[in-house]
Amino acid sequence: MKVHRDLDHLPEFRNAVITIGTFDGVHAGHRFIIQQLEQAANDCGGETVIVTFDPHPREVLLPSPNNIRLLTTLPEKIALLERAGIDHLVVVPFTKAFSEMPARSYLEDFLVARFKPHTIIIGYDHRFGHNREGGLELLEAEQQQYGFKLIEIPQQVVHDLTVSSTKIRKSLQEGGCSLANELLGYTYFLTGTVVHGDKMGRQLGYPTANLHLSDERKLIPAEGIYAVRVGLTGHPELLPAVMSIGFRPTFNGTDLRLEVHLFDFKEDLYGQELTVYFVAYIRSNLKFDNVDALIVQMDKDSAQAKDILAKEG
Repeated sequence: MKVHRDLDHLPEFRNAVITIGTFDGVHAGHRFIIQQLEQAANDCGGETVIVTFDPHPREVLLPSPNNIRLLTTLPEKIALLERAGIDHLVVVPFTKAFSEMPARSYLEDFLVARFKPHTIIIGYDHRFGHNREGGLELLEAEQQQYGFKLIEIPQQVVHDLTVSSTKIRKSLQEGGCSLANELLGYTYFLTGTVVHGDKMGRQLGYPTANLHLSDERKLIPAEGIYAVRVGLTGHPELLPAVMSIGFRPTFNGTDLRLEVHLFDFKEDLYGQELTVYFVAYIRSNLKFDNVDALIVQMDKDSAQAKDILAKEG
């Protein structure tokens, strides 16, 4: 897959079959659209082109703290779309000025001039241009003049896409890994760099890797304890682990920590990048009366995580 970020230097696409969207999560619903793209491209001997935006349009149009929590950062989205077999991904810098482009200019100067589309696949309710004044009706009215074919994604499919994204976010924020992973079609993951902590886990017999996320917009699942697998450079297999997300109530913590304990692992991880895959939610965070009680519970959590991961295969 080729990734294009400079709109002034796009290639001459061959019979471009394009669709437009944020594709956050690249979940199972999105892959239905990707199948439509591939089928249409096969029919006309064309190339598949996805047009997406960075930053997320909501960050620009509705700026506020915590306004958007991403299921996938841009690098993650790129990797997932490449795995799906897309030919071209065009990342459009989303700005206020871009959002205020008149709908006809969007059609003529952006879609037609830059992509020369053979086919446009678009949702029944897709809106574009200043004040969202453009949509399917404008594309239908002009498709003969500009020579592109228009394929409408039906209402029920668009509804299912929206529901899927909402359900995935809600499930993760409630600790529902299983449903989220089912809707995604893969195991939800986040990536971070291992930073120095206060070494408390080591004192408890459970040394942990403290993660700092590469993108603060990434959705962090609900606070609690999880069975996870960890991807680490130099290790071809995912490593079994247990993860804690929370404020460490037993120690009256004030900052959210993402801590991973890798089973039977002795290597120094400081400064390394880890990818954590959320397999199952074990329990919510608890405040214990003393450290001994916490260690007893940590032993139980680790045993449960190992059992879950062994059954998952």
